[in-house]
Amino acid sequence: MAVLVTRPAEKGIQLVDMLNKSGVAALHLPFFNITAGRELNDLPNKFNQLKPNDYVVAVSQSAVDFAAETLQNTGFHWRTDLQYFTVGQQTALHFASLSEQPVHYPFLSENSEGMLALAQMQNLKGKNVLLLRGNSGRELFPQQVLARSGNIDILECYQRQPIDYDNVEQTSICKRAGIQTIVITSGELLNTLIQFVPENEYDWLRSCQLVVVSTRIENMARKFGWTDIVVSPKADNNTLLQTILTLTS
Repeated sequence: MAVLVTRPAEKGIQLVDMLNKSGVAALHLPFFNITAGRELNDLPNKFNQLKPNDYVVAVSQSAVDFAAETLQNTGFHWRTDLQYFTVGQQTALHFASLSEQPVHYPFLSENSEGMLALAQMQNLKGKNVLLLRGNSGRELFPQQVLARSGNIDILECYQRQPIDYDNVEQTSICKRAGIQTIVITSGELLNTLIQFVPENEYDWLRSCQLVVVSTRIENMARKFGWTDIVVSPKADNNTLLQTILTLTS
């Protein structure tokens, strides 16, 4: 079995390396480069405007990294009177390490739905929430903050810049490499994959096994016609590695 990893940047490279070292052939085909966001210069001012006990939510390690670098370069520090949140455990550990602050995350369900189920998110009346994310993302969390009478401020910490490929050539490379399993870690990546592969190769694409990180992405894939889908319990590379290794045993 050969695995195609679409996860961008270092995390994608790391997963490919982990798979290869575990005896699983893997290729990396990232659809985006991650670059600095256009609103990072506004971050120190946004932090100053928050009230004590307001919330800061980071959706990914990329958001944390770019925010931390910006604060450091401008001489600002992570405020100790705010509450910090992330969607997943690995991002929470990373965030806590850089900020030296406690970071909350949804243990059982590492996604927007899990975040919204946290006790701290139930009554948001008068609460200001600063959301650190990329130039696009799911709108469920911002919508629900507003629905729960909170105030949401979204700051673009990074951009996903599309990488230009010859899609016919890259699809041919994947087929020749014997790709049978594809790792998808977001709905955006799934949609990009579908748009990337030529339509005359859709039968091959649907025949590949998908490894996804949520039932939401699984449902999106089933609507396109996939039937062989495995949902990884979590989105971090260690869990994805173990999920894939169970498929090869």
